[in-house]
Amino acid sequence: MRVGLFIPCYVDQFYPQVGLATVQVLEHFGATVIYPAEQTCCGQPLANVGLADDARPLAQRFVDLFSEYDYVVGPSGSCISMVRNHYADLLGEEPRYLELQRKTYELCEFLVDVLQVPEIAGRFPYRVGI
Repeated sequence: MRVGLFIPCYVDQFYPQVGLATVQVLEHFGATVIYPAEQTCCGQPLANVGLADDARPLAQRFVDLFSEYDYVVGPSGSCISMVRNHYADLLGEEPRYLELQRKTYELCEFLVDVLQVPEIAGRFPYRVGI
């Protein structure tokens, strides 16, 4: 399974160890993790302050970059929510977006809902210091 790894801009800048731990966890469960280096912010900060026209190109770029993967996974509930719940306001009923919407997950949600990992606590030797 090919997983497109979405690392939100704030994680990239302030908590890069979270991104690295995300890769380790996904690979531990057999995912082939691909990090598209061209990714940018999801556009949430712009959308939150009412700049939908400025957020729209970021949403389209996300769709362009991540549509090819079986799943898209990111370690941020708010950014994943932006993609799944608010890109519709920016992109409408675009078919590639609607398909991507269904296969985009926050990391813990992906582990439980897709990979069927029943219990996560205590299973990993990784510690992420935040």
